[in-house]
Amino acid sequence: MSSVFKVMSLTQAAADRIKAIIADAERPIAGLRVGVKNGGCAGMSYTMEYADGPMPGEDTIEDRGVTVFIDPKAVLFLLGTEMDFQTTKLASQFVFNNPNQTSACGCGESVAITPANPDALRAAVA
Repeated sequence: MSSVFKVMSLTQAAADRIKAIIADAERPIAGLRVGVKNGGCAGMSYTMEYADGPMPGEDTIEDRGVTVFIDPKAVLFLLGTEMDFQTTKLASQFVFNNPNQTSACGCGESVAITPANPDALRAAVA
């Protein structure tokens, strides 16, 4: 399923890291599936997994040479999100710069996300 607008975008650092992960996989991988799940002290956490291809109802994003499949249950939570990959002295990790995120827990493992307003999105696309 393809949207009129892009649900999520990638920085070059995120695209490069995803390409490297896919290249090192033990089997052919079509892309990365991104979603959210309930859990953690702030209420939700981001999910990522290898994807063999799109599942019914998923948005497919092609950005910087990488294919990302968006879990349909996560679309309203991820609208406008930029996925980055950052390396610091203590960690290397994917970071989600999400305008819908309202808070995060102290440990950095979970976030609170308010779904985007579909009516506002329809008006922006029209």
